[in-house]
Amino acid sequence: MGRIIAIANQKGGVGKTTTAINLAASLGALEKKVLIVDSDPQANATSGIGLDTRHIRCTIYDCLIDGKGPEEAIHGCSVENLSIMPSNIDLVGAEIEMLDRPEREKILKGILTRIEGLFDYIIIDCSPSLGLLTVNALTAAHSVIIPVQCEYFALEGLGKLLNTIKIIQSNLNMELEIEGFLLTMYDSRLRLSNQVADEVNKHFQQMVFKTIIQRNVKLSEAPSFGQPAILYDADSRGTVNYLNLARELIEKVESRVQI
Repeated sequence: MGRIIAIANQKGGVGKTTTAINLAASLGALEKKVLIVDSDPQANATSGIGLDTRHIRCTIYDCLIDGKGPEEAIHGCSVENLSIMPSNIDLVGAEIEMLDRPEREKILKGILTRIEGLFDYIIIDCSPSLGLLTVNALTAAHSVIIPVQCEYFALEGLGKLLNTIKIIQSNLNMELEIEGFLLTMYDSRLRLSNQVADEVNKHFQQMVFKTIIQRNVKLSEAPSFGQPAILYDADSRGTVNYLNLARELIEKVESRVQI
């Protein structure tokens, strides 16, 4: 059975999509079978992995709203062991269309349950909100990774996200765990980056990943070429960071399974 992990934070620009793409690609490079689920109407994970959103026939929208089978919406990409369930602009209207559905918070869970056995990891890239799409992702997931950028206001809004996670744990998904807080956009030369890193570690302690994602030009450039960093520049600092994160995640997950 695959491990379903949501990448969530209602703040924009914290590195959710960068993490979804590069963590998934790194897991694939480490010979894990991985699916990215693009649950963001902006579809940045879809274009960042090399798919043209204008020419995709079946997306996550078709599964959520039209009842298409998830197998129809799974597309391959240029990374070995990596597939994607893409998004496009149609997903903008999905939250409104889902409002009157019975058990509307569990629609994505029903979809992913049918295919989780095909993958070692399913990574859900959430939209920058705490709306119905993100609630669906957290209800479907076994755990959540929360990216926190090492910049001013980093901790702002985290309380709201953690409260949403608690509500979902109480009412919709008792098994949901916080996989960890991930420090992103870290620049060791900046005092602010170090202060934020210290603050996050002080607040969340063992829940913070040891791996830190450093600010890296190649990570920013890669999506415009439709590639994860590991294909765009295998030797870049960003690639190394995400490979280390993938190894740390595998170790955490597999040690938990053995217990």
